[in-house]
Amino acid sequence: MTRTLQAPVTVAFDYTRSTGPVIGRFLSGLRDGVVVGGRTSSGDVVVPPLEFDPVTHEATTEFVEVSSIGTVTSWTWVPEPVKDQPFDRPFAFALVTLDGADVPLLHALDVASPAEVRTGMRVRVRWASERTGHINDILCYEPLAPGEAETPNEVAGTSGDDPVTGVVTPVSLDYNYAASPEESLFYRGLNEGRIMGQRCPTCQKVYIPPRSACPADGTPTAEEVELSQTGTVTTFCIVNVPFLGQKITPPYVSAYVLLDGADIAVLHLILGVPADEVRMGMRVKAVWKPRDEWTFSLENIDHFAPTGDPDADYDTYKHHL
Repeated sequence: MTRTLQAPVTVAFDYTRSTGPVIGRFLSGLRDGVVVGGRTSSGDVVVPPLEFDPVTHEATTEFVEVSSIGTVTSWTWVPEPVKDQPFDRPFAFALVTLDGADVPLLHALDVASPAEVRTGMRVRVRWASERTGHINDILCYEPLAPGEAETPNEVAGTSGDDPVTGVVTPVSLDYNYAASPEESLFYRGLNEGRIMGQRCPTCQKVYIPPRSACPADGTPTAEEVELSQTGTVTTFCIVNVPFLGQKITPPYVSAYVLLDGADIAVLHLILGVPADEVRMGMRVKAVWKPRDEWTFSLENIDHFAPTGDPDADYDTYKHHL
């Protein structure tokens, strides 16, 4: 049996959000080396401050500066840190109730072994040398030695006078994608310059990419079909707005192309024609990248371009919109 394909995949983006006046106040404080909490209607001081009171639902307006020294209320040991965690060596995550606060704040605790951690131990904030208004301005917590004076770490001057109004946080997920046997057929075909689908033996519909069973009647789709590399534009969108990581200068067209012989359209780029000339029914063909750039990917097809043939009759694709 032919082995299925596997590949490592990373999904990553920069999460950007405006902070608003409450979280912005907290992050501005971190930038300035100060921990700021918010007082709720019950009198509790919460760190970070809540944007709205949990009882009255009113916006938080009373802010309280709390200490950068506090008490560990709970913790967990991290024996094997993963990518982008605070340390590349074993450490602890700890919930610490800072003096003056009533709710603990989660962050890393820099200790060498779990034997050095205990509930009730006193710790203090270790500040990052350069602060920008982000939770990582707190580098970690560090233990206070027995008998050591409870004095906060010295903090250098602030990084700016303007309030923090936005924050950018990189987000990524690494995982290993294992393709099904049917998907493996499709990707292997692309690596050979072919577009492969499968036919349902019951309804005779041809699906691309192929799937294990026909979504219409549940019948396993075993018959392999090599599809044409020409097709018809069914629906499309003109992309006019630039965005981070964009590889093509707008305007350009992203369209569903119904390949001849298929019963489901595939999404791809339409190039080689002005964006305002793309239309439903336009006949297009696959334009492949150079052979030495091929991998097991739909990106082997660089784009679809007009064939110059007359447009397809609407009745031939009206059921695929």
